[in-house]
Amino acid sequence: MAIDHLNSFLQKYFQSHHCDVLDNKQGVLRIQLTEEMDKALMNRPFYWHYVNNAGMKGNPMALTLITNPDKRGEKGEWVHFGSPRLQQIIRHLINNEKQTVLFQKIDTHKNVPLHPWLVINMKISYTGRQRKEELHSIGLHLISGKMETEMMEKLSNIPLDLKISDYCYTLSPLIRWKSGFLRIQSVLDNYIENQSHEWAEQSISALREEQDMLNYFYGEAGEDAQKEKEMQEIEERYQPSVSFEVINGGIFYLTENWSKQK
Repeated sequence: MAIDHLNSFLQKYFQSHHCDVLDNKQGVLRIQLTEEMDKALMNRPFYWHYVNNAGMKGNPMALTLITNPDKRGEKGEWVHFGSPRLQQIIRHLINNEKQTVLFQKIDTHKNVPLHPWLVINMKISYTGRQRKEELHSIGLHLISGKMETEMMEKLSNIPLDLKISDYCYTLSPLIRWKSGFLRIQSVLDNYIENQSHEWAEQSISALREEQDMLNYFYGEAGEDAQKEKEMQEIEERYQPSVSFEVINGGIFYLTENWSKQK
């Protein structure tokens, strides 16, 4: 996911939690947190304990997040894949909002059908000599089977609500959501297979070099508990692997031409 996609992901995350976007230009995102989000992210339990016990109105903090490498010198937090703040946000999503059902908000006086989309936000972790993470947001139309990548970015300007708008009705899916999830997973599997695997080859090469050095140090013969322990640690550190983790997902009911309304 490119830097601008990460910015869109963060903007949608905070907006969905009713935080005001104060500014968002060139990869610098300024957010006014709500009390709930301040408590979730800013680690000020003593402040909120005092305020709540005193019956006072709290003062939630504002947060500036930078996703553009060219803006790293500006005041704010540099956020990237693997950064503590992004990991905190992902944990918050996983722990509190694994699944959701949302409806496109429409002001209409005639009947409007809403189409079901399965939207999955997935983290792919590449582990080996170096660690890399990617966020992918994929939407699957549960009637036609059409897929959209970078779904959360494309939905960033679509108003969504927890309840359906007046005069709107939902269409029944033809694809079960479990089957839809397997389709999305298959797309990500193909995405990984078609990538360069040079990173994995470098990890295996580094693994063998470390093992050879350890064998030289301890000697090829003989069983040593410490040697076996260090061999295992080397393998865990360098053995290349790819893993998927669902951040969250849900069913989004959207108009037929939602993508043209951005």
